Amino acid sequence: MASAACNPPVPPPGDAAGLRERARGALLGLAVGDALGAPAENMKPSEIRARWGRITGYVADRPAGTDDTEYAIFSGLLLARYGAALTPVHVETAWHEWIADREEGPFRGAGFSERGTLENLRRGLAAPISAQHRHAWSDGLAMRAAPHGVFAAGRPAEAARLAAVDGSVSHDGEGIYGGQAVAAGVAAAMAGAAPVAVVASALAVVPDDSWTARCLRRAMTAAHRGERAVRSAVVIGGYPWTDLAPEAVALAFGAYAAADGDFTDAVLTAVNMGRDADTTAAVAGALAGATHGVAAIPAAWAAAIGPARGTCLPAIAGHHVLEVADLLTDAARGVAGAPDADAQPAGTAGARGPGPVLPGDRAAPGRSVGVIVPGEHPAVAEVRP
Repeated sequence: MASAACNPPVPPPGDAAGLRERARGALLGLAVGDALGAPAENMKPSEIRARWGRITGYVADRPAGTDDTEYAIFSGLLLARYGAALTPVHVETAWHEWIADREEGPFRGAGFSERGTLENLRRGLAAPISAQHRHAWSDGLAMRAAPHGVFAAGRPAEAARLAAVDGSVSHDGEGIYGGQAVAAGVAAAMAGAAPVAVVASALAVVPDDSWTARCLRRAMTAAHRGERAVRSAVVIGGYPWTDLAPEAVALAFGAYAAADGDFTDAVLTAVNMGRDADTTAAVAGALAGATHGVAAIPAAWAAAIGPARGTCLPAIAGHHVLEVADLLTDAARGVAGAPDADAQPAGTAGARGPGPVLPGDRAAPGRSVGVIVPGEHPAVAEVRP
């Protein structure tokens, strides 16, 4: 049964420049949250306090995104190529070409859901059977779902549909619902919706009686009482794994709501709650970054985010989240009929055309992947060819 909540009114997306700033805020916010939360992953708040006090900034010597950022880049590049025409076959083919059929990085596929998916794909199983493994409920789709909301700005239901297509290869049930909630929330935030409408948009795209919806509602009820109340309302006490999609997504939305959408407060709240802190902070960062745009991200935090290192997905090395944000906004404008006489619309079925160079491509003569020029502030630098 679909959620009984009506789709809340979402303001229409703003001008192209404003959408680009929100898109950059969403994906750079995801990467910043991921890098801030990575050292606290799988820790309890008491353990965080004992080691660092309250985390108020980077605590790693070389802060960097984890699999959350690299898989978000993966999904974003794929979506920038196919747009609304994205199919499970496109996604499955990309998983083979960019990950399963290549040598993996030291993370070896990242989380349990990704490892299970890769094992199934290598055995010759196809979607949706490839998603039938013991960890299909993980937050592995939620961590990479923000690009769908960026592309479908102002259209939460479409963002949720695209997230489900992406997730069909790797997730099922609550794992899909968690990704859909994140995608829909980011889509609403991209259109300038207030935090309460962002949360309502997420609830509207998941079944009302799902574990994900129940956790989200509990988090919202507790949000006005702060992070400790949100954590108490949502965390599954005694369960050893922290990557449960209903829990992680609810913690992220709870942090965002408790901070009333403020970027710094939302991300740090998520980090200091521990559990799957890189993912919860990445999702909270994507929501808050889409809400307020890239300018809301502290400059020192933004400056630490460089191109992906390929630690988890070697094929993604060198791609920057800001590059992906710009590709997605350009692709979305193409779907909406933005004038471009030479480009094939991103929503055209099977379109490969002049889209982005992807990890599995052979670069055409005179064509290169955009990069951030070294030394430039990534929050304001142009993505240059």
